Amino acid sequence: MKKLFTLVLSIMALAGLTVTAHAREQIRIVGSSTVYPFSSYVAEEFGATSKFQTPIIESTGSGGGHKLFAAGSDLNTPDITNSSRRMKDSEFNKNMEVGNKEISEIVIGFDGIAIAFNKKNPPMSVSKKDLFLAVAAEVPVDGKLVANPYKTWRDVNASLPNKKIVIYGPPTSSGTRDAFEEMVMGHVSEKMDEYGKKAYTKIRQDGGYIPAGENDNLIVQKLAKDPEAMGIFGYSFLEENTDKLQGATVDGFAPTPANISSGKYPISRSLYFYVKQSHIGKVPGITEYVNLFLSEKMIGDKGLLKRIGLIPLPKAERDAQRAKWAKKTALTLNDLK
Repeated sequence: MKKLFTLVLSIMALAGLTVTAHAREQIRIVGSSTVYPFSSYVAEEFGATSKFQTPIIESTGSGGGHKLFAAGSDLNTPDITNSSRRMKDSEFNKNMEVGNKEISEIVIGFDGIAIAFNKKNPPMSVSKKDLFLAVAAEVPVDGKLVANPYKTWRDVNASLPNKKIVIYGPPTSSGTRDAFEEMVMGHVSEKMDEYGKKAYTKIRQDGGYIPAGENDNLIVQKLAKDPEAMGIFGYSFLEENTDKLQGATVDGFAPTPANISSGKYPISRSLYFYVKQSHIGKVPGITEYVNLFLSEKMIGDKGLLKRIGLIPLPKAERDAQRAKWAKKTALTLNDLK
């Protein structure tokens, strides 16, 4: 259905046909694989309980979603993009260039980036520095940067298991990858003289780190089959697979809802989606879909999305997000600073 939808719009564009206000009856959503399970849950509920059709959702990664969202302002482009990181300045500027002058930014809750592995293994505790040294393309040896020589976790840190470094992680289009690079790699390398006290985020390509695509469930499957491997993905996927997987403790804190929402777990982040206000009223149901997503039923302390791994915002922040959406407050470049 998604491919057919895209094909029809492409043929219309090539033929020079104008897509009218009611050219489609379904909301189109793209973006983050981390936000995808939450967005899909809301979409199914929306389709089942309202007069509107179930939205079409594509898991393209945060970066891929922002690129599609900013491809234009007409109805050939998505109405909403999910994101596991905040919109970048460059993405905002691109939207302004193509006519997306009014965009709503919605924060739906918190998430942690889990470092997960097969439950058959004993528990594992790592530091952010351990993670950095395991995945960086170049690491310090005798005061100089060299191609990463570490083959096992014990090579990285003598207290860690003598287990081969095999990490399945997100690709470059992923917001999870962006967040990992910023919160782990950048945070560690900026404190090291060998990197000139600057963020170093280049990931090794010798097989130690394996980009696994935008479907985090594929990483889950690989970890379930390979006790030696580790994976990097959003907490919700760990929450859904605790019968098979466990999460490593990072800098002394386990990936739990309490630690993620408090910020004690050191790889915690907010989750977002962005709405193209110019499409409201042209594609049926956008306002109603967002209202449902922001409802206590979905994102509240006892909301349905908590059951599948979303860490709720504090009530005051949930109320603030709803008020901002009700006023259709448009995102500005200063907001992103």
